[in-house]
Amino acid sequence: MDASGAPGGARLVGLPASVIAAGVRSGQLSAVDVVRAHLAHLADVEPRIGAFRVVRAAAALAEAAAVDADPRRGTLPLAGVPVAVKDNVAVAGEVATDGCAASSAGPAGADHEVVARLRAAGAVVVGITRVPELCLYAATDGPGTVTRNPWDTARSPAGSSGGSAAAVAAGVVPLAHGNDGMGSLRLPAAACGLVTLKPGRGVLPGGIGADDWSGMAVNGVLATTVDDVALGTAVLAGEISALDWAGPSAPGRPLRIAVARRSPVPGARPDGPARAAVERTARLLRGAGHVVVEKDPVVPPGAAAGGIARWLAGAEDDAAFLGLDRAALQPRSRTHARLGRLVRRAGLVRPRTAERFRERTVAFFADDGIDVLLTPITNGPPLPARPWHERGFWANVTANARWAPWASPWNLAGVPAVVLPAGTRSEGHPLAVQLVGPPGSETRLLWLAGELERRAPWRRHAPVFDPAGVPSPAPA
Repeated sequence: MDASGAPGGARLVGLPASVIAAGVRSGQLSAVDVVRAHLAHLADVEPRIGAFRVVRAAAALAEAAAVDADPRRGTLPLAGVPVAVKDNVAVAGEVATDGCAASSAGPAGADHEVVARLRAAGAVVVGITRVPELCLYAATDGPGTVTRNPWDTARSPAGSSGGSAAAVAAGVVPLAHGNDGMGSLRLPAAACGLVTLKPGRGVLPGGIGADDWSGMAVNGVLATTVDDVALGTAVLAGEISALDWAGPSAPGRPLRIAVARRSPVPGARPDGPARAAVERTARLLRGAGHVVVEKDPVVPPGAAAGGIARWLAGAEDDAAFLGLDRAALQPRSRTHARLGRLVRRAGLVRPRTAERFRERTVAFFADDGIDVLLTPITNGPPLPARPWHERGFWANVTANARWAPWASPWNLAGVPAVVLPAGTRSEGHPLAVQLVGPPGSETRLLWLAGELERRAPWRRHAPVFDPAGVPSPAPA
């Protein structure tokens, strides 16, 4: 048995999900061997990153054996692929806590629809990943635990899908579920050197908390390659079988791409490395034959306030939906929920606010023939890994807003956005950029991200946790 935990010298840990699935479908790989190898790697690295609330070792091996024995194995898009699921959707037989120590929920009787689709595609759920309380914050921690970034364990993997991102960046799973209400997929992807797509509104099944944060939150996946994100998203959308998967199709023409650097939050500016990452990406796009122009979208104060209102109300709505005692919440979350009650009573969650901003966003793309918007995603290195839950509401809010102002507008507008790696900082932390498109442009964004990946490949795993013997390009 080699360092990956696989028999016969085969290296299984660190392979992309698409490669693992192809091997299991063909019979060259055993799903049991794949899952056993990843569980061994998980046991080695988990004490250093704290990504998982639950590890399903015995259940995962049993599920892998069922994949190996399935007569449909040759048609399963994710045959034998180990996956992780964020702790705010149901996994049958497991408890979903939404990061709340005060939760009294029992084991789920059935899978959430996204989990059911992953399993139907042949994926094996190896564990449930950690989140901040009620998935409200841009760092992942709670009483007795701080989840750490595999690229630098003194830093956070961000949030709220921080446990999922840490697991993928450390090579524990090649694909992980998450969701995004104000950046909760894109910020962990940026912090951990990963790829993700926040789909547009209604593309994937919702069912996140009480009401998807008034329609802002969407499910998605995190991975190390664009192809894996495209594959995982297609599975969650219920669109493919293994026999017809060809990846995102090319647009057939050069794209017109706007570059924006102005932050939606006054005074929160991208630092030098974040600006340089955008400039490098713009040069790559020009070199690929696309037309790059300068154009900043405008996020009106009313739209910004509308997004914040939904975020605040989401805390109270989800606490009520989960039957939580507000007094048992962390102090920052109690304040959050209290403000959410006031927001609801004042009628500040107004559907028309989101629709007006969506119309404005559609017009931004249409008026000048813009296909894609390129922006920064974070303003500096990942936040420190510390017990943020011991700090007050305002300390958390200001840290989140200053570090990551670029994500939330596109949740309110309900349009798709991709985050992908774009180099590293001098201290070794990943850099990332964001690609945003109009409604229905998920395939275009993924195709463009894939073109950037081919022209400037990135290191797929954090260096210290890179599975032994897995080749990985040097950071750009």
